Amino acid sequence: MKKVMMMIALLAIPFAMQAQTKFHDLEVNDVKGPVKSITTTMMGMSRTIEFTEEGQMMPSSEISNLMYDEDGYLKSATMSMMGQSTDVKYKWENGRLKSLTFSMMGQEGTASPNYDEKGVVVSETIDMGGQKLESPYTDYKFDDRGNWISRKSSMMGQDMVTTRTIIYY
Repeated sequence: MKKVMMMIALLAIPFAMQAQTKFHDLEVNDVKGPVKSITTTMMGMSRTIEFTEEGQMMPSSEISNLMYDEDGYLKSATMSMMGQSTDVKYKWENGRLKSLTFSMMGQEGTASPNYDEKGVVVSETIDMGGQKLESPYTDYKFDDRGNWISRKSSMMGQDMVTTRTIIYY
């Protein structure tokens, strides 16, 4: 059961995680610039997130209840995936996403990105009920604007490629 929960968490994190002046939703989604939408595909599943010109995620059937602090940092949101709804809470440190906490199928989990010196997420540490796993990200490909459009991840012996199609304003 824990392996299934970890795999579901691994699928949910890139969709939950996804430098503007007012909102920091682009930073949550690990992109920069005037992004209009991101379509992320992993393991045959795709999700599109749309943004306003100010960089705020637009609510959809999959993302709702977006709550912000006074500085435009996302505090919480509700995500829907595979028929499951989960509340996600975000923690920030020095302008970077430090962690996100989620509750899924009665289990509490935390995902924490690990950055390199350039600010690229090189791995994600996931803690589900005290069981910690680290998922490294490798084989990055970037677009002309410096946003990643493909990367490989590995968790529990399962290699996966995540691709993103980014449309700019």
